[in-house]
Amino acid sequence: MKKCLLPLLIIILACFNVTAQETEKVWTSSAEPLNEIKLLRQQIKAPVFAAKEFLVTKYGAVGDGKTLNTQAFKKAIEDCSNSGGGRVVVPDGNFLTGAIYLKSNVDLHLADNTKIIFSTDPKDYPIVFTRWEGMELMNYSALIYAYGEKNIAVTGKGILDGNASKENWWAWSSGRPSMQTKARDMLHDMNHNQTDPAKRVFGEGSFLRPNFFQPYNCKNILISGVTILNSPMWNVNPVLCENVTIENLKIISHGPNTDGVDPESCKNVLVKNCFFDTGDDCIAIKSGRDEDGRRINRPAENHIIEDCLMKDGHGGVGIGSEISGGAKNIYAINCNMSSPNLNIVLRLKTSSSRGGIIQNIFMKDIKVGTYKDAAISCNMFYEQPGNFMPTIRNIWVENMEVEKGGNFGISVAAYQQSPVKNLKVVNCNMMGVKTPMKVDYLTGFKLVNVTINGKSAEVPAELQGK
Repeated sequence: MKKCLLPLLIIILACFNVTAQETEKVWTSSAEPLNEIKLLRQQIKAPVFAAKEFLVTKYGAVGDGKTLNTQAFKKAIEDCSNSGGGRVVVPDGNFLTGAIYLKSNVDLHLADNTKIIFSTDPKDYPIVFTRWEGMELMNYSALIYAYGEKNIAVTGKGILDGNASKENWWAWSSGRPSMQTKARDMLHDMNHNQTDPAKRVFGEGSFLRPNFFQPYNCKNILISGVTILNSPMWNVNPVLCENVTIENLKIISHGPNTDGVDPESCKNVLVKNCFFDTGDDCIAIKSGRDEDGRRINRPAENHIIEDCLMKDGHGGVGIGSEISGGAKNIYAINCNMSSPNLNIVLRLKTSSSRGGIIQNIFMKDIKVGTYKDAAISCNMFYEQPGNFMPTIRNIWVENMEVEKGGNFGISVAAYQQSPVKNLKVVNCNMMGVKTPMKVDYLTGFKLVNVTINGKSAEVPAELQGK
């Protein structure tokens, strides 16, 4: 009898666990997410490395800005990893290189007066398994890349210069149609048709630009202290990674799609004390596009963003639009942003071609000089519609001060059958806003001590009690 009941019991327990995992969270005070942040900090730990140093100049590297040092970097990193790990040190000088592959237990450390300059010749970037705008493919390696490695870092106070400009990488995205349009459309078709990613081979002639720093399916990652300039595309882009620390970076890049930090489908991420001066979103949290995002089904989860300065960029903290795997437990605190190019402070962007659940988003102590479009935006119509209804729920924004707003204070565009649920705005003051609110479908919408243009903001009558 017990043997007969055991399989049934397992099924019942499995169903209970699924239900428990999918239970919707509703914060009732900011103390709850603040406590969650405290617990999360204890889980995110930067990797520690052996006290051994491997000087790249001993492997033939020359810091004259002209000699291509790709092989010297490769030999130093491999020797360091094979010897149990440590620091690969890049001394003062200007070191030209192609793609750098980071291996386990290696800290690539830049001296204070070091500049690593990356080649603009696509032939210096091998074809690897990667993601491009949330879709898997074989394409150019990121400038610094790793796959399946553990305990890796890029540290120091030196400069990483992607060397991109309108004369090389950025030209691939200019014009309508651009040089990359044909390949981009083809990749979208392969994604929709679920072509084997290993057979989605791009590279030469496709003009799909590489990102700057992309650890893929890695654990225990640190990038700290360096200045990153002129990326071909996204700057810091960990994919399917766990335990990621991104701190004290200065990111300056004003080309097309030069987002600052774009974690994709990552778990336990800390972005701390970073400076952003970018040509696109400062931070954009993602989890895969459409079919690939749903197939891989890995959410972005447990991210802390704190003490950051967004000098320039289209979005301050963005979630989406490649968000088909969902996002949850995203916390942004004590950030400062202002720019005439800043469209939206907190931007949740998705569509019914994406689907996915965006939930448990907390933002507190945010100072904003100016923005163009909205302080808080939830948009379910970012791209073309499809058959996968998105969900946005449990959003808490507290202590946001806006000196001079733009078109809207709060903007919500949702589906009637999938309203934004439990958006709470607390102790916020927004000045210079043209239209305080433009919202449609919400339930559980609450405004507590919110003033817009010096007047107390109230939940629209048609949404009260919903």
